[in-house]
Amino acid sequence: MDSDDPAGTDGDTRRRAIETELRRIEESAMYSAQCQFEETKRWRAVHLLLGVPATLLAAVAGTTALVESTGRTAAGILALIASGLGAVLTTVNAPQRTAQAAASANAYLEIQTAARQHREIDLAHWTPDEARRALTELTARRDEQNAKAEVPSRRAYRRAQANLRAGSQRYAVDGDG
Repeated sequence: MDSDDPAGTDGDTRRRAIETELRRIEESAMYSAQCQFEETKRWRAVHLLLGVPATLLAAVAGTTALVESTGRTAAGILALIASGLGAVLTTVNAPQRTAQAAASANAYLEIQTAARQHREIDLAHWTPDEARRALTELTARRDEQNAKAEVPSRRAYRRAQANLRAGSQRYAVDGDG
C-alpha cells in the first residue's frame, strides 16, 4: 500500500475483516440472547411447577389438620410433600435464575445491536484504527457477558435455533419480516 494513501488496499482489507468479525459477534449475541430467553421461560416454569403445588399442598395439609381429627396422617403426608417441594424450590432458586437469564438475554441484545450499528452505520466513517478499537471494546463486552451468563441447556439452544429460523429477530424494515 502507498503510505500516502490511508484508504488504500490494506485499510480496505482490514475494514472488511473488522466487518466480518462484527457480523460474527452480532450472530453470536443473537443466538446467546435467544438461548437466555429460553432459559428464562424454563426457570419461570420450574418456579410455577414447584411453587404452586407446594403452596396448595401446604394449604390443604393445614386445613385437613384443623378440620379433621382423623386426617392427621394425611395432613402430615401432605405437609411433608409440600415441605419437600419448598426445599427443592429453594435449592433450585428458580426466581434468581429467571432474573439472571433475563438480564443476560438483554445484555446480549445490547451487544447484538451495537455490533449491527457499528457495522451498518459507523464502520464506513471510521479509520481502520477507530474501527479496531470499537471491535476490541465490543469483544470485551461480549467476553464479559459470556463469563457472567450461565451455560444454556441443550433444549434452550434447540428452541432458540427454532425461534431464529421462524424469524423471531427479523425486522419489517429490513424486508425480512
